[in-house]
Amino acid sequence: MRSRPLGRSSLEVSALSLGSWRTFEQIDRDEGLAVMEAARESGITFLDDARYDDETKTAPIASGYSEVVFGELFARSGYERAEAIVSNKLWWEFWPNESAAEEVDGSLARMGFDYLDIIYSSTLPDDLALEEVVDSIGGLIDSGRARHWAIVNWPGATLERAGDLCESAGVPQPCAAQLPYNLLRRDWLEGPEMRRALERTGASVVASAVLAGGALTGKYAQGGSGRLTADDRGSAVLRASAETVEDLLALAIEWDTAPGALAIAFALAKPAVASVLFGATRPEQVVQNCEGVELLDRLDEGRLERLANIARPRN
Repeated sequence: MRSRPLGRSSLEVSALSLGSWRTFEQIDRDEGLAVMEAARESGITFLDDARYDDETKTAPIASGYSEVVFGELFARSGYERAEAIVSNKLWWEFWPNESAAEEVDGSLARMGFDYLDIIYSSTLPDDLALEEVVDSIGGLIDSGRARHWAIVNWPGATLERAGDLCESAGVPQPCAAQLPYNLLRRDWLEGPEMRRALERTGASVVASAVLAGGALTGKYAQGGSGRLTADDRGSAVLRASAETVEDLLALAIEWDTAPGALAIAFALAKPAVASVLFGATRPEQVVQNCEGVELLDRLDEGRLERLANIARPRN
């Protein structure tokens, strides 16, 4: 598994990162352990956790049990803490009654961790000033709760302004921007505002939703032709993207690979992208996604151009 630098930080992260959103809490613990062990054995060193409300109706706490499960699985998985890059989310959910430090302290306690390598700031409440965000994050880093920080789904203009505020306040620049990026959705990363923001801050992209909810794995294809059925075309997402999905399936057949691997290779070929974030409920999915990293090493410029061409929006 290749590693790539993450922004202007000292971190090197694996080209694939394993997420935990709505996965480990909802599957058998042994199955979750098998997924995390498969990630470790595949060389994935970047692990992304997040707090969310219990959806199983069986958790002992209403929110954050996902972090408890992640911490338990991590402890059993064979990962050494020093070798893993672990991130979590700062939601600002109870601000201002709960400070950023208090929110992160709660997450660390549930995970059983002493610190996070990266704390992601999610989108901000309307009444939370960006100056206060930068100051609070500077405090998290100074206190040792987090080594670095990053953002999730911020507009480019907000990220660019944060870069200016960080420079003025002496706070490290955000090292990453977690953004949706795939063959069917390129605008958020490739728009002019975000390009300027990434250049200003030096942040790398952690690409999420790279498989477009499974559409780019080919799971909606029927029969041997790899074409979408009329029922599939009834989906709003697939109806809008059917031609691109079918072109991807045809290219996968031609190159004797999996469409999901092509989708991952497409994202990783973008110079701004440091890592592709994915979730898995089975170890086989981890192995399959690793094929995208291996495939990228085999694609020459001509093939990469063909892959990019099918991703370009049609007029």
